[in-house]
Amino acid sequence: MSSKQECFVYLPQSRQRVRPRSALRRRPSADMTAGFCNSESLSAYDVDEGTGELNAVPIEKTEPITVLVADDHPIVRAGLSALISQQGDMRVVAQVATGREAVEQYFAQLPRIALLDLRMSLMDGIQVLSGILERDTDCRIVIISSYHNEEEIYRALRAGAKGYILKDAPVEEILQCVRTVSRDGTWIPPLIGAKLAKRIGDRDLTPREVDVLHAVVSGKSNKEIGAIFNISEATVKVHMTHILEKLRVTGRTEAINVAVKRGLVRLEDPLPRLSEPYAISLTSSSNFGQGKG
Repeated sequence: MSSKQECFVYLPQSRQRVRPRSALRRRPSADMTAGFCNSESLSAYDVDEGTGELNAVPIEKTEPITVLVADDHPIVRAGLSALISQQGDMRVVAQVATGREAVEQYFAQLPRIALLDLRMSLMDGIQVLSGILERDTDCRIVIISSYHNEEEIYRALRAGAKGYILKDAPVEEILQCVRTVSRDGTWIPPLIGAKLAKRIGDRDLTPREVDVLHAVVSGKSNKEIGAIFNISEATVKVHMTHILEKLRVTGRTEAINVAVKRGLVRLEDPLPRLSEPYAISLTSSSNFGQGKG
């Protein structure tokens, strides 16, 4: 037997037979019991019930689960990659820091699984997921995030993610998630499932209502909001009424708290650009009374 060929040896005690020393064949050496065979054709050994001889049994060779890791934090990205690379059935094929790189490397490497951070520069995890799904409807993507608010989870799974897992999850849970999704399963931990069930029962805000809500969170009055979106103050009040009803709250302060907690808006996001008429009026008023003299 070539020393380059390392094979798993399986000798069930119930099937071993005691034979005269002269009739025994040479047993596999110790270096053959180290693991799976490195050669192209894998084989294990079993004992023939009739003769008691060791017989080679072919083993189907399985390819490792190829994984793309996308996270804008170098330590998290390196940690996840190291964890995955230590597994005998997994292999990292790409590590990227931005959403745009994630899309490029996905189609360059075509991994079986992509682990995407929810919030990355240039494109976030949801945008990356949507971009990949447009060209590969069979993609297996898991969102891995520090955020567990209802809206983020809902958006990710509605966009087509096969799994959602938190970065502080136990190591074995993260690995099991990768293996499950690689077999075309889905991975939604109990905590995430409970939040998702709660969110599914809520009514969606329209894009305009989200914009108005974002302006409210930023401290804008109804009059200022109307100017920003070039709509009347009465229309803003109608939007606010619908927002309060859908969020099941009674006032602006409570709406702000719920919106931030659920992830409907993020405080770091910029406000929508001012409408042209409002920008013109600001410019005109700022120059008012600044004549020469």
